[in-house]
Amino acid sequence: MKKQHLLIGLFILFAQQSSAQFTLDGEFRPRTEFRHGFGNIISENADAGFGVSTRIRLNSGYSVDAYSFYVSLQDVLVWGENRQLLPDDENNSFAVFEAWANINLGSGFSTKLGRQTLDYDDQRILGSVGWTQQGRNHDAALLKYGKDKFHMDLGLAYSQDYDNPAGFQSVGTAYNTTGFFTYKTMQYIYLKQGWENLSGSLLILNNGFQNFKADDITPDGLSNLQTIGTHLDYKKGSFGAAANLFLQTGERQGAVDVKGAYLLGLDLSYKTSDKVSLGAGIEIISGNDTRTANKTEAFFPLYGTNHKFNGLMDYFYVGNHANSIGLLDVHLSANFKLGEKSNLMIKALNFSGEQDLPSGEKSLGTELDLVLKQKFNGYALLLGYSQLFASDGMYELKGTTKDLAAGSQNWAWAMLVIKPKFLNTTRD
Repeated sequence: MKKQHLLIGLFILFAQQSSAQFTLDGEFRPRTEFRHGFGNIISENADAGFGVSTRIRLNSGYSVDAYSFYVSLQDVLVWGENRQLLPDDENNSFAVFEAWANINLGSGFSTKLGRQTLDYDDQRILGSVGWTQQGRNHDAALLKYGKDKFHMDLGLAYSQDYDNPAGFQSVGTAYNTTGFFTYKTMQYIYLKQGWENLSGSLLILNNGFQNFKADDITPDGLSNLQTIGTHLDYKKGSFGAAANLFLQTGERQGAVDVKGAYLLGLDLSYKTSDKVSLGAGIEIISGNDTRTANKTEAFFPLYGTNHKFNGLMDYFYVGNHANSIGLLDVHLSANFKLGEKSNLMIKALNFSGEQDLPSGEKSLGTELDLVLKQKFNGYALLLGYSQLFASDGMYELKGTTKDLAAGSQNWAWAMLVIKPKFLNTTRD
């Protein structure tokens, strides 16, 4: 903690002695959850999960004409995870969530270097996953360009872990961190153009995954997976439409061949009045039709904010459903403004497999999500409830039977959000 105090003190000193802007803000976000079917079917004889977690962030920024510098320190606490008088935090959850510098190169160009979040469009492929307490970040270098309504990002990342306690590995650059599509290398280009009522973007993304030979020690090159697609957004008056089209090809982790994988999505919105907005949409994500060990046609949305899509109960593509039967998601939603500081969101989603299950079943069920948000003076309270009405296909997909499953699959949560602004100073 002494290092953190020193860092903040230096920021304040610089802000007072130079032509600069210094900001210091935080976040305190405790969330209580009752899990009785969240993420997976819960059995009749299992007890519901219940607990409280808290995300704490301290964010500091320093900006002058030549560059900007930003640091976000984070800890995620589960209430009661440490025994009394424990000298060290057992879960080692304290981390530098962001630490980057953005250097102004002139003529619309800049470069952003360091640990950062990557958020593009509706966050379908690249997003910071703000719902999760830990969030998602990337260690990357970006070359950025912007002029008028045109924007371009070129991103590069090279991941390394050092098993040798002395520091750098003296031989080789094998990357031993795996799981959740953790990449060894990443390259992407993102282009976006805006017009009066329409904007469109193009993403070309390559991820290289470290492979190992049968001994799980000897490196065996990289598997490279390409994701290419576009996001379109149209708004005029009370009507809005957004579309996604993405394709995947190449190889997944473990040299699994990917051919013909796709994601198609369309969402429509209409504001009927100042207090009511309606929405309707469909998303189709391809599944594994080849069903062989080293080939797949299943699409995975990689590093997006997947909790935002396919139901808040996280039954699909949130650390799961990575090489399965795909998904057809048809949904309707309504957002009601209940007052100056409150609103209610209601969403109903119907799920089917993009491919048949072994039994020939496709129907997976229906989910109902409700989220109430109430703002107060300086903070906000969010309440949520979700109910899954599982079909026979969902039980088969999750490896259980209806008679073993609990009669009700639901999830409820409450979250307090406080974001204090400690400092915002400008010195000439």
